Amino acid sequence: MRLRSVCLLFSSLLMVPAVSAQSLTPAKPVVRAMQAVKPTDIKKHIWYLADDKLRGRQPGTPGYQLAVDYVVGQLKELGMQPAGDNGTYTQTVRLRRATTLPGATLSIDGRSLTYGPDFTLNPNPGAPDNTVGAPLAFAGYGISAPELGYDDYAGLDVQGKVVVVVRGAPGSFPSTVASASQDLLVVMQTALQHGAVGVLVGSTNPKAPTPSPTVKRQTYNVLDAQGQVANSRTSLKGMQVVGNLSTPAFQRLLVASQLDTTQVLPALRSGKPASNALAGTLQAKYQSGYQDFESYNVVAKLPGTDAQLRDQYVVHSAHLDHLGVGVPVRGDSIYNGAHDNASGVASVLEIAKIYSKLKGQDRPKRSVLFVLQTGEELGLLGSAYFASHPTVPKENIVADINTDMPTIIAPLLSVVALGAQHSSLMTPVERATKYMGISLEQDPEPEQNRFIRSDQYSFVMQGIPALHIKYGNKTADGRNNLSEQVQVWRAATYHKPQDDTTGTFDFEAGRKYAQLNFLIGYQVAQNPQRPTWNPGDFFGTRFGRK
Repeated sequence: MRLRSVCLLFSSLLMVPAVSAQSLTPAKPVVRAMQAVKPTDIKKHIWYLADDKLRGRQPGTPGYQLAVDYVVGQLKELGMQPAGDNGTYTQTVRLRRATTLPGATLSIDGRSLTYGPDFTLNPNPGAPDNTVGAPLAFAGYGISAPELGYDDYAGLDVQGKVVVVVRGAPGSFPSTVASASQDLLVVMQTALQHGAVGVLVGSTNPKAPTPSPTVKRQTYNVLDAQGQVANSRTSLKGMQVVGNLSTPAFQRLLVASQLDTTQVLPALRSGKPASNALAGTLQAKYQSGYQDFESYNVVAKLPGTDAQLRDQYVVHSAHLDHLGVGVPVRGDSIYNGAHDNASGVASVLEIAKIYSKLKGQDRPKRSVLFVLQTGEELGLLGSAYFASHPTVPKENIVADINTDMPTIIAPLLSVVALGAQHSSLMTPVERATKYMGISLEQDPEPEQNRFIRSDQYSFVMQGIPALHIKYGNKTADGRNNLSEQVQVWRAATYHKPQDDTTGTFDFEAGRKYAQLNFLIGYQVAQNPQRPTWNPGDFFGTRFGRK
């Protein structure tokens, strides 16, 4: 963006002195609106959503419906308009639980493998009966990124073949790019683009537990209104077989083709593709069983005020679901999800409150959508469906600011803006954090792959710039080791019944999270120029609109 346009924009909309294009001084009514966020209200939302009566908010259950009713009621009270299906506050998300039925078989050149100890197969959510016969090829990591100087498919013919891959990425890849490159969905898409008909992921961990022969592989998928598979992270139309090979089975397969894993795997790690055709033909036969049910995204909007911009949308999102009732841990079987993600939903509700307080020329010029998604814990399914089948024109969604488990267990002194570095969204992040006195840091735990593990990635895959604000490392005592504290906390509570209202909370940190995310979204809503991917960016190149 040109300096002159930045100065004009923020001096007229956010009262920024023209001498400092990089500073942010919100207008007084905006500051007053931000003060409407109260720690006690953050707590109130979390306490309701994480109450035992909601039974862990599992999609398709009465407890999840209670959560839907609660957030719809809150958004109505704030004056937000319905933006779901047919003038309602909800978007129906049809979910399919698919299961690989007993009796699945797989053989290579007539030599049978044992289901469980040797292989497992993902169910096919769109075809209940599957018989596959195809030659094999080893495609390394299954990555095709010639723009980064790496391509496992260069010179490899996989037309009509099942590709065998290992999970990973070259060490030279940036952490977010590495995470995305080894995402199974991207690996499948890449294989399909090169003509493959299946993907088998070989294990490289000899200490990995061996599944039982009776293991049932279950996946969750989204159906469209016609009952066809609309979104899946574990299967694609055209993929006849997707599954896993144990370490011994994978090694035997390579050895049979005179490939040495002690050479192949180090070569891949160093950034040297080791792709090759494999000897033998695969034969597989399996059946899939289905159970279909409905869940809901909640969608509300605040209409924009500008005649030119109000048909464009900034999304503030968070996932509403959690894990329901499951295996007891220390005597408790309700997975309440107080931090994950009642706290994120609370943040979005309080962001909506801030917007509701704005009047006249201080209201956003673009429209704002508040989207509380289902099925995140099932594989980002609610967000995948909304991002690919939104209730507004997809091309008019300019950005997503997502909040997932903000981890409000300590003062918010620094943050990581996951994904912002790939687009012009970094500019409003930098201005908002500077204004609030919050340090902006690099991800202290890049190995967690958070960028592709939460709902913002569903928007990215539709070409929409998106980000997710997470905690940084800064602490009040100067030790700056918050990530270490979070690791201890996470080990005790994450995805366990212990993530309930008896845990550790810093509601003042929750207030600051809501204010920060609002400021980021508000700047995007006010800027006449929509966010853009950085020139040559990996995600913009892969997913950006042409």
